Amino acid sequence: MDRRQFIQAGSAASVLGVAAGCASTGGGSGAGGNVVVVGGGYGGATAAKYIRMWSEGRVNVTLVEPNDSFISCPISNLVIGGSKQMADITTPYDNLARRHGVKIIKDRAVSIDAGKRTVTLAGGTVLPYDRLVLSPGIEFMWDALPGLKKPGAQDKVLHSWKAGPQTVALRRQLEAMPDGGVYALTIPLSPYRCPPGPYERACQVAHYFSKAKPKSKVLILDANDDVTSKGPLFKKAWADRYKGIIDYRPKHNLTDVDAATGTLKFEFNDDLKAQVLNVVPPQRAGDIAHNAGLTTANKRWCEVDWQTMESKAAKNIHILGDALQVAPLMPKSGHMANQHGKVAAAAIVALLSGRAPNALPIYNNTCYSFVSDTDVVHVASVHRYDDAQKTMLTVPGSGGVSAAASELEGKYAMAWARNIWADSLA
Repeated sequence: MDRRQFIQAGSAASVLGVAAGCASTGGGSGAGGNVVVVGGGYGGATAAKYIRMWSEGRVNVTLVEPNDSFISCPISNLVIGGSKQMADITTPYDNLARRHGVKIIKDRAVSIDAGKRTVTLAGGTVLPYDRLVLSPGIEFMWDALPGLKKPGAQDKVLHSWKAGPQTVALRRQLEAMPDGGVYALTIPLSPYRCPPGPYERACQVAHYFSKAKPKSKVLILDANDDVTSKGPLFKKAWADRYKGIIDYRPKHNLTDVDAATGTLKFEFNDDLKAQVLNVVPPQRAGDIAHNAGLTTANKRWCEVDWQTMESKAAKNIHILGDALQVAPLMPKSGHMANQHGKVAAAAIVALLSGRAPNALPIYNNTCYSFVSDTDVVHVASVHRYDDAQKTMLTVPGSGGVSAAASELEGKYAMAWARNIWADSLA
């Protein structure tokens, strides 16, 4: 194994490595109290598990999550492409309760009283907390696309940007589309969840078309000036593997959609039609954070203290994942949400124990993208807290991108997925 392969293999397991560092600063006896975690995604599930572990079971943790199982957004594009099934990306929450003693309430949080330290659920239950963890994910800004607010429009024009029923529905639309049809994918202005995700999706659809519908086309309509992540690698894949199938068009800022006629409308470009429309709308933090007044950055994203993940807008509330106003060069990724969860868990256990949290947290990130059903590219980075600037900065020379797509990286990508799912949920 050469140096590059060693680094790539290590990155697949690196999600587990951070735990030791956080545990040494946050774990140990003395902690107690009640923590409520809202949202069982990569951030929330990880935080719930590690608060229990690092407090040695002394902190009571309640996870509020409406779904029976966790469904991973990373790897979900392979379901759309046809090489994976929903079962491959679905993990039950059972182990959090059985192995770690997390109390799970299947419900949805609807409001927060930061003064009283309570969370009210849709079913009427009111949960008190000493510390609250919000992993609210994203919500779509439908007002930016008024046509999609019409009855039935969102059932026809899918986003499939939250893994679940729409993932399967988009796959079915592609299967039903006649050979020679056009699939159009729109990408909002950055920031949005998972920067390379749309470009990976385009590759997956193109791979499916190359095998099953060779006359069909993939049209990428990107509001950004250029590909926002792994640009040269994706463009090489499009040129080498999908020439004549993928048509990439930057600077196409979507302003509306006519679902009835399959028409996309843009700020400066001509209207376009396609047989399958896949519209990824602009995004903000999830409703529970937004409605509580925690979206202090442009009324879209939540600002936090990176040493503890505590909200800058409300005490005793820690926010994780895609809902955040991210630090420079920090992606909105599943891996990063996992890191947020561990930093928050360590800080919460320390604070409930009467100790200071780790003053210099370090986060790492690896993001894999499948350019076919087997070949993969990646980008990696390490981020450390800078006390002078009060933010996370990338460690010089710590990251990097793939030299080229390879099947070996595909194996690393699936190892990464299995490791991070186990790290968050096992």
